[in-house]
Amino acid sequence: MGRTYIVEETVGQYLSNISLQGKAFVSGLLIGQCSSQKDYVILATRTPPKEEQDESSKHSKAKLDNLDEEWATEHANQVSRMLPGGLLVLGVFIITTLEMGNEFQNTLHRLVFAVEKSMNKKRLWNFTDEEVSERVTLHFCSSTKKTFCRTYDIHNPKSSAKPADWKYQNGLSASWLSLECTVYINIHVPLSTTSVSYTLEKNTKNGLIHWAKQIENSIYLINGQVKDEDCDLLEGQKKSSRGNTQAINHSFDVRVLTQLLLNSDHRSTATVQICSGSVNLKGAVKCRAYIHSNKPKVKDAVQAMKRDILNTVADRCEILFEDLLLNEIPEKKVMNSEKEFHILPHRVFVPIPGSTVMLCDYKFGDESAEEIRDHFIEMLDHMIQIEDLEIAEEINTACVSSSMNTEASLDNTDDEPPKQPIKTTIVLKIQQNIGVIAAFAVAALAAGISFHYFSD
Repeated sequence: MGRTYIVEETVGQYLSNISLQGKAFVSGLLIGQCSSQKDYVILATRTPPKEEQDESSKHSKAKLDNLDEEWATEHANQVSRMLPGGLLVLGVFIITTLEMGNEFQNTLHRLVFAVEKSMNKKRLWNFTDEEVSERVTLHFCSSTKKTFCRTYDIHNPKSSAKPADWKYQNGLSASWLSLECTVYINIHVPLSTTSVSYTLEKNTKNGLIHWAKQIENSIYLINGQVKDEDCDLLEGQKKSSRGNTQAINHSFDVRVLTQLLLNSDHRSTATVQICSGSVNLKGAVKCRAYIHSNKPKVKDAVQAMKRDILNTVADRCEILFEDLLLNEIPEKKVMNSEKEFHILPHRVFVPIPGSTVMLCDYKFGDESAEEIRDHFIEMLDHMIQIEDLEIAEEINTACVSSSMNTEASLDNTDDEPPKQPIKTTIVLKIQQNIGVIAAFAVAALAAGISFHYFSD
């Protein structure tokens, strides 16, 4: 028996309402959560069409062979930034007027592996051996309204398709549990004479990889308590006369305790390096994770929170790198700067109608609420209202400072930002990111930039 996918009814309605408008197919992403017993799909979003593809499809019927995997994977990368802890891109769908055929399944096979491979490159964490390694592909026939659901093992590119059950349920995530925490970070990455020749992005990611291990090994308090990882997250909650758990508050407060000292059986050695600069991220970030309410385990909740912490910090850095490339910040200007500051984006949340789950995006201070709303609509193909936007952090929560000094002091990490920091504008629209990012991917950014990431 294959895996079972419990799907929010609105997902089925969304797929049924998508109009091909003369196109041979429409593809998109399936978003939800994995569990050991079954998977949950709470959202579907079509991949936005390219303008040139949109025009060409009016003159000739595009074939499945013309499906742009690069465009689809970039859409998946952008959407994955908008998912809080606990949510993943579970797979892909394709809508056609014809029923299932080998041509469709081969296309879905290529697409689901391409999407997973692209997203995996950007992660600071790895899936555990106990986690589900299957990803779903769905073919929806617009004429018969039939669905054909298959899964693939993403750890095995040669794996064959397995049948899976696709079952709809109303109000699937209406009672999901949320976890929230504020994490204070102070990541310091000294730049040696070797690493100073690397790009800013590579140096920063090297530092984040080391920091990620600290987050993985930290202690997590849930509502002020350390709980056994195999315990039910809802253990101790009151129950109704029908036996259903009635959580008075579906939100849990999480505190992260970083282990500063090694155990006595660990030995460490000090390394002295000549450094010409450093990268520093310092400050506070708001993190959220969501988990299903069907007997959730503590370890699953903690894991979801860990991944949100790692994702939100890495995503903000990546957004800044893209912004520097899109705005073509001259390398010499950065390299010669003794001190330069850039504001990092802060987090914005928006609710999913009929659900306790909220999605997120990132906003620079000079971006309007309308721009963020439009980006949500473009990436997720769902209407939202400006008044629903929840700004989780202050505009100046994070800032980037750059310096280049051959005699840089490694402990000089408490500099204050200037009164008028350099404003950078991030253009998150997928049309402007794809291609531009690829074209500048080989451009070398300043290696001596120093980040100062702090809260007001």
